[in-house]
Amino acid sequence: MRFGMPWPGADLAREAEQAGVGAFCTGDFVDHDAYLTLAEMAAHTERALIGPAIAYAFARTPYAHATALRQVHAQAPDRLFLGLGSAAYRINRDWFGVPADRPVDRMAETVGAVRAWLHAENGERVRYSGEFHSIDADVRAPVLGRLDIPVLLAAFNKGMARTAGRVADGVIGHGLFTRSWWNDVVRPAVEKGTADSPRPAPPVEHGWIITAVDDAAPERAIADARRMIAFYLTVKTYDPFVAHHGWEEPVARLREAFRTGDTDTMAAAVTDEMLAEIALCGTTADAKAALARRAGSLPRDVGYFAPPSFLVSGRRRAAYARSSLALIDAVPTAA
Repeated sequence: MRFGMPWPGADLAREAEQAGVGAFCTGDFVDHDAYLTLAEMAAHTERALIGPAIAYAFARTPYAHATALRQVHAQAPDRLFLGLGSAAYRINRDWFGVPADRPVDRMAETVGAVRAWLHAENGERVRYSGEFHSIDADVRAPVLGRLDIPVLLAAFNKGMARTAGRVADGVIGHGLFTRSWWNDVVRPAVEKGTADSPRPAPPVEHGWIITAVDDAAPERAIADARRMIAFYLTVKTYDPFVAHHGWEEPVARLREAFRTGDTDTMAAAVTDEMLAEIALCGTTADAKAALARRAGSLPRDVGYFAPPSFLVSGRRRAAYARSSLALIDAVPTAA
């Protein structure tokens, strides 16, 4: 397994790469763009894997995804991956103003259309024909050439996980993922999709892991991890996950607290069992012990030790990122 982290900025990234971090990821939100950050990552790293985890799939055309990757590849050849996520229906409708019905089918076509641009050779027409995307481009400029950049899908529930196995190169797991959710739900679904795919290599697994380590103030770190878990679980898309674990009652309490703006009660509703199954938090020793007992709940290839972001300042997130470097020797890594 390779140790990774969400992009912490150029200064900390240099320290992290020297310490053994082998992958960095970035994402999209209203105040940052995945591909602008990816260019920064390429400029300030030397060996690590880099890529979006995730870029909003439907906020851009397949052309736009592929063009950004092609340009950054010139700076960081053979180090890129592309993680795509469908985003919530309301985000697509209300933020981007794009259709978002049938997200699993749309995602499958988006992967194919992005690959059509990435695999395009000079002198050949770029073609893709589907229900949602149609491409027939005659690019005369000699600027193409096949790029085999792995495409991964953010896959929480069975449908998207099966699609990742069928059309993509792997999956990106959510920070809520537990051992049981990986083993009983996601991996079997990916395997079903893989059975319908001619892929020569097994699917890759990346995943986020909520990580808050602070030896000086471990209780604050634990509270931040609880708050992050609670915030994620306000989303009804994750109801199958909640039911799978039998966590309906605490989740009902935290959702009621969220509606009233009571973030302390939200955090308190996250049980000790939920915390132990999902997060790494407390002291460095606590986090290392959790890693030792949670080997099966980690992604097989790349794990991003992600600081909590809900009601956590940028300075504290940076401190959590730096503290997570002490966990590198507790996880088998690959160069």
